Amino acid sequence: MSYRNLEVWKISRDLVVEVTRMSLEMLPKFEMYETGSQIRRSIKSVKSNIVEGYGRRFYKQEYIRSIIFAMASADETIDHLETLYETGSLKDDRLYEDLHARLKMLGRKLNRFLKSVKRKHNDFDASNAAKQQS
Repeated sequence: MSYRNLEVWKISRDLVVEVTRMSLEMLPKFEMYETGSQIRRSIKSVKSNIVEGYGRRFYKQEYIRSIIFAMASADETIDHLETLYETGSLKDDRLYEDLHARLKMLGRKLNRFLKSVKRKHNDFDASNAAKQQS
């Protein structure tokens, strides 16, 4: 198994491509270096934190922390997207709605993924504790 098999990573990878294209092709020049740069960094951070967390998956708290960072970066990306739209820098209503919906969905999936990681680690911890007692 690899992080590349994780649905949250696949979604974040697709969003990195879409957000990057949007920020480079559709925003006014001045926004490419301001909010455009910030939104590119925040969406890339989502994907990177998923990868980093997966690499630390045997350390429960490290894994959880990385997923929480990914969730925070997804929220930050939504905030940047909303700012671009509300200020009129992003004018394409359909693109905004699509990216916004996909980012919200990613946030929900990351939340479920976090719960799953916590549950699996708890099951693993309980199993190991039972083995040590016998």
